[in-house]
Amino acid sequence: MYDWDDLRVFLAAERSGSLNAAAAKLGVDAATVGRRVARLETALKATLFARSATGLKLTAAGARLLEIAHDAEASMDAAARVGETDVSGGAVRLGAPEGFGTALLAPALADLHRQRPNLRVELAAQTSGLLSATKREVDIAVTLAAPHAARLIVEPLTDYQLGLYAAPAYLKRAGAPQDVGELLTHTIVGYVDDLVPSPELRYLNEIHPDLNVALASSSIRAQEEIVRAGAGIGVLPCFVGQGLTRVLPAQVRLTRRFWLSVHRDVAETARVRAVRTWLRGLVKARRRDLLPTRERA
Repeated sequence: MYDWDDLRVFLAAERSGSLNAAAAKLGVDAATVGRRVARLETALKATLFARSATGLKLTAAGARLLEIAHDAEASMDAAARVGETDVSGGAVRLGAPEGFGTALLAPALADLHRQRPNLRVELAAQTSGLLSATKREVDIAVTLAAPHAARLIVEPLTDYQLGLYAAPAYLKRAGAPQDVGELLTHTIVGYVDDLVPSPELRYLNEIHPDLNVALASSSIRAQEEIVRAGAGIGVLPCFVGQGLTRVLPAQVRLTRRFWLSVHRDVAETARVRAVRTWLRGLVKARRRDLLPTRERA
């Protein structure tokens, strides 16, 4: 027979990818995590993780246990909420790409808090390695691609537009390009090639196949700051590029989509429904910022 609490340690190890990271999350030492996982493996007579220099990887038995562990975790969460008097209260962890999370979500959280003061929102706005709703690392995930997992409810949240932007000082110094070909003579700001957080963000070839990045960052907000400092021309979401000068707006108009996903186990809880409703209302209210030229068309 195994200890139910060992299942919680197993989930932390799987989500963290290493004993040390799991230990930090649980507030214990790595040796304790290792002993608890080993005890669970002994009780189940199965090896749950393959250990390597790069971290922990689930075995086939571990993958089967993970599904069961998710169900058990959801049941325990539901039990913990039985005594809640405010059904729309509690904590919701929301994962989102860095640009969307910091430029749109973060400023709007104040209004959400005024509406629902008993709701605690944890915003994970990340440049890469987005936390997963499938693994229950977040309750709600906003992503650039639609995840494929039977345990998720996935829906389109909103389209958004990207364009070329530059600071007025840069354009005064270097001149404004009159066509896409002239971009080859300009300083281009973009992503570090091997650190692009999503295939959907590999868009420079759509503009011109010979464009090369001279100033690069894995962070879209860092790219924004480089552009605002007058260093060059960069592709930015329109909701990030406000206050900058749009370059070649008629020729360069890229569209991508944000997707909203939530784990089925928590989708119908009052707190998650409240945040999903808020998200849909927010993107509707900010439609002109997300899709500026479409609104004028």
